[in-house]
Amino acid sequence: MKYAISLLVCLVLFLSTYAQQYDPAKVSKKARNLYDQAIQKADDDKLREALDLLYQALESSPTFVDAMLSRAGIFGEMKKYPEAIAAYERAFSADPEYTAEFYLPYAINLAGNGEFDKAIGAVNKFLAVPGLNESSLKAGQFRKKSIEFAINYKKSTNSSYVFNPVNAGDGVNTSNSEYFPSLTIDGKRLVFTRRADGGLNEDFFSTDLQNNEWKTAKPLPGEINTPLNEGGQQITQDGKWLVYTGCNFPDGVGSCDLYISYLTPNGWGARQNLGQTINTESWESTPCISPDKNELYFSSNRPGGYGGSDIYVSKRLTNGRWASPENLGSVINTAGDESSPYMHADNETMYFSSSGLQGYGGTDIFVTKKGVQGFSKPVNAGYPINTIDNEGSLVVSSGGVKAFYASDRADSKGGLDIYSFDLREDLRPLPTSWVQGRVADTANGKGLQATVEVVDIKTGRVIFVTESDQDGNYLATLPVGRNYSISINKKGYLFHSGNFMLAENKVETAFKVNIPLQPITKGANIVLRNIFFPTAKFDLLPESITELDKVVALMRDNPSLHIEIRGHTDNVGKDSDNMVLSTARAKSVVEYLVSKGVVVARLTFKGLGASTPVADNRTDEGRALNRRTEMMIVSNN
Repeated sequence: MKYAISLLVCLVLFLSTYAQQYDPAKVSKKARNLYDQAIQKADDDKLREALDLLYQALESSPTFVDAMLSRAGIFGEMKKYPEAIAAYERAFSADPEYTAEFYLPYAINLAGNGEFDKAIGAVNKFLAVPGLNESSLKAGQFRKKSIEFAINYKKSTNSSYVFNPVNAGDGVNTSNSEYFPSLTIDGKRLVFTRRADGGLNEDFFSTDLQNNEWKTAKPLPGEINTPLNEGGQQITQDGKWLVYTGCNFPDGVGSCDLYISYLTPNGWGARQNLGQTINTESWESTPCISPDKNELYFSSNRPGGYGGSDIYVSKRLTNGRWASPENLGSVINTAGDESSPYMHADNETMYFSSSGLQGYGGTDIFVTKKGVQGFSKPVNAGYPINTIDNEGSLVVSSGGVKAFYASDRADSKGGLDIYSFDLREDLRPLPTSWVQGRVADTANGKGLQATVEVVDIKTGRVIFVTESDQDGNYLATLPVGRNYSISINKKGYLFHSGNFMLAENKVETAFKVNIPLQPITKGANIVLRNIFFPTAKFDLLPESITELDKVVALMRDNPSLHIEIRGHTDNVGKDSDNMVLSTARAKSVVEYLVSKGVVVARLTFKGLGASTPVADNRTDEGRALNRRTEMMIVSNN
């Protein structure tokens, strides 16, 4: 072993002595001319032509170290990290002293290739070079911190994860750049931005998924695309609103403003500036609307933030306007730039980009969770999702597995392309189901604008509130793993009560539920589907409170209303016992309403046992439907 080490030392000394013979002045004129041409080609962004010329220069002068280093730099620019690493190593062998300051770009390329352990040695070697100026020292220390972060992050995560981005294909990607992908909740429509006309114009395109393939994308129909630059868009989960960025528009408030367009029968309507409550004389960009359409997230560099651009949120008021934006605070925002917020369909998990939080060297993607007390500490999405370069927007399908982003990878069809990949498990949001349908008047079938509210049955927390549109259409998201009550409310109508028991679900499921709302008239009745009792008992369970309080609110808003609460059971057991139980359960509901201030004279109750089934008692599902509590209007005068 000692002999081998001595031999290695002698070899290094021999190479160093040989390498120091390199003299740039001794390079042949032919090689120098080829090199100068290569540099000009590189300056003109003709990198492949530049590489060919550098190969010719090295054929003429094999020890031309500057040509070796320039080859390495161009390979790095092209993200051909293995080739760049090999080119740097050849240059180091040729002259370790002349090339000492190039251990920093060598380290960066090693990090780009995921070789972080080797990269830390290279950056330390760079920092040991005598006489480095302040700028070089600062750059080296920055990279060292980033590489150390990468090494520590790798130790703390699942090393079995395979990152395999798949190009979205010819239907989406072209020789132009495509970026800012966004999805409807069913994952069947992809909307994105394409830069065309030599980079002078940005427009929105969409494509539909058919037979697991994206069809040829077409410009969004209607009035939304213009000769101006539309960018940074996001489509809402139901596919009916599009928020986006417009820069230097004639109706703009500042340099870049936020706009919204609505889907109409004739395509997308003309842009609407979101106004001076949202837009300022500064820069506003990368908007995202929450799944319930009640929160608008965006980035802005307006005064009063924490650094460059910060992420803000504005809440939608009952009149449909947007409230004054609030900064998301120092948990999210830093002295750097935060941008591209994306709130997943679970209305809890947010992805965004940041250059100020510790990452891999550029702008990284982070994930955070929204709770009752605000957002959690962001988590870096890790390598290889994040790299030494700048990562931008990321969106995730409702199922929580498939992610989409833009990248200029080696197999790009030109510039940025859109790719999809399976997200690492610890970065995934809750798989999210959804329910959609139409709210209509039972008397005439006319669509109704109504409030749709989803509540976590166990906690009583409202997780989703939205409005059906003017035709009565609605969509509500339902993260799996919980049980939910859903209510649809409109003044002058009985509310609708339903539930979705998703606590045991592992995958997302779509529901189609049309909602008939009954006008508040004598004889109208509804099933209170979220009143719960223990088996064979009449004590109200805590999960019933949300529903009961809706009945209280109905009675308060309609002071002349008189109702009857009716209890029903399945046919299991004796008829007499079922009659007693159903009566006791109806009485428990009335007693709760009275305890909340409803005058007892406006209330009656009745038990009907198993006498009026609504489903087949021979199945578990049927018996569950028959065990119900109903509310009937006795009078409204």
